[in-house]
Amino acid sequence: MEYPIFSILIPATLAFIFGILLTPLLTHYLYKFKVWKKTGGKVALNGEVATEFNKLKGDGELKTPRMGGIVIWGSVLVTIGFIYLLKLLFPTSIFDELFFISRSETWIPFTTLVIGAGVGLLNDYYDVIHGGKGLRLSVRIAIITALSGFIGWWFFAKLGIDSVGIPFDGSVEIGWLIIPFFIFTTISLYASGVIDGIDGLSGGVFSMIFLAYAGIAFNQSQYDLAAFCATVAGGILAFLWFNIPPARFWMTETGSMALTLTLAVMVFMTDELGDGKGILLLPLIGLPLVATAASVLMQVIYKKMTGRKLFRIAPLHHHFEAVGWPSTKVVMRYWVISIMCAIAGLAIATVA
Repeated sequence: MEYPIFSILIPATLAFIFGILLTPLLTHYLYKFKVWKKTGGKVALNGEVATEFNKLKGDGELKTPRMGGIVIWGSVLVTIGFIYLLKLLFPTSIFDELFFISRSETWIPFTTLVIGAGVGLLNDYYDVIHGGKGLRLSVRIAIITALSGFIGWWFFAKLGIDSVGIPFDGSVEIGWLIIPFFIFTTISLYASGVIDGIDGLSGGVFSMIFLAYAGIAFNQSQYDLAAFCATVAGGILAFLWFNIPPARFWMTETGSMALTLTLAVMVFMTDELGDGKGILLLPLIGLPLVATAASVLMQVIYKKMTGRKLFRIAPLHHHFEAVGWPSTKVVMRYWVISIMCAIAGLAIATVA
């Protein structure tokens, strides 16, 4: 295609349109089968009742369907299938160039998206059926560790990735340690999935991050990867259209697990493989995610050391609500921060 930007924008737009069109059907079944928690509240990581959270959000968990993340990955899958069908019907046409699933760039992130969506969907199903008790965290972490360990090995053994790009200073070689580093990054990003806690918050943050990495991949001439990122962002924006307060549904694990696992792959694909600095730009581009995961870890450590809580509620966005910020103010400010971080990260990636 003479103008590769169109091969990125067209699938992204299609994903948004398909997501908008699919949502009424999904909503019908989510409400028909009452796909929401039957009792409000949750238990903290230490097994204690999350008193502050339950005061703030406990009853709000009722009557709002889960599994809204289906809109995200569902629109991506429909877009891919639609373009592939047109490619078969009209060979040697523009549709052949629009099809962005390729072994060299997008098979791995596409696979993680599907696996993450499937495992997350299973967790959400058990969460609804068994009164808020989905797959045990240890089971989910074990699945994520096994998957990320295999992908990390593939990066190292098959793709020859053994170093991490340093902005403005070349790269540092870490050899086989790239495998545990990828596992750590994946688990850390998965932990940040709890950002799906306020209407509109996760959709705005994730869309900015994926659009930033689409820009980075485009700048590296990884056009299929850029198209994949942008298509995921299109699906996220379709979800966000219906997740803006009052939310029609929540993303929950089937969305957050798919996105965080896929994002882990994206940051590595835009690093040494793309002659870029995608990994170390993540703390900047994904600052809201980093702050979310860090606040939970800090809360746990501080409470173990002192017996007191560092934040009123963790994650951080709920702390802001607990001290009096309206939820809309929290969401809007997170969006602003996400936009600025995405712009800054993309600028650094372009010149570093």
